[in-house]
Amino acid sequence: MGREVAESCLETLLTEIVSSYCNGVYATKPELAARRIEAIGFQVGHQLSERYTMDRPRFSDHLEAIKFLCKDFWSELFKKQIDNLKTNHRGTFVLQDNRFRWLSHMSIDPSVDTSASIQDPATMAENKAAQAVGMHLYFPCGIIRGALSNLGIQCAVSADISSFPTCSFVVRIKA
Repeated sequence: MGREVAESCLETLLTEIVSSYCNGVYATKPELAARRIEAIGFQVGHQLSERYTMDRPRFSDHLEAIKFLCKDFWSELFKKQIDNLKTNHRGTFVLQDNRFRWLSHMSIDPSVDTSASIQDPATMAENKAAQAVGMHLYFPCGIIRGALSNLGIQCAVSADISSFPTCSFVVRIKA
């Protein structure tokens, strides 16, 4: 059995990272804070992907790598697989987690609209709750991008929350 970190410690660390970047030096620059949080996630995803693929042969195509991410990689991180994977077969994949663990412990007012995308900082600035949730999603977006980068796939990753705590991660492969 490998080394593990208590889930509560990881969630607390993520909360502190987001708080530190959003309320500290980058308090007036949320887009810079978002990039820093995503960069930390990228490093984590890159290193985890290295660890989880050590004994595997290289993936032959993008779909195979995405399936690995949805099944094995996600299971290592969250003790469950991605609930739904969709693709347009032109380089866009949507990974849906119906109960994203890092959001399930957050509490927000049900009357607040959390359907904002983390790709739209202007909309999120209007909604403090959506902004806080959105900032927490840059880290897992970075993890996904870092893991795929380690597998030789350059991509852009964004996250959308349709209904709390369901989260969809949109992966767009760069040609």
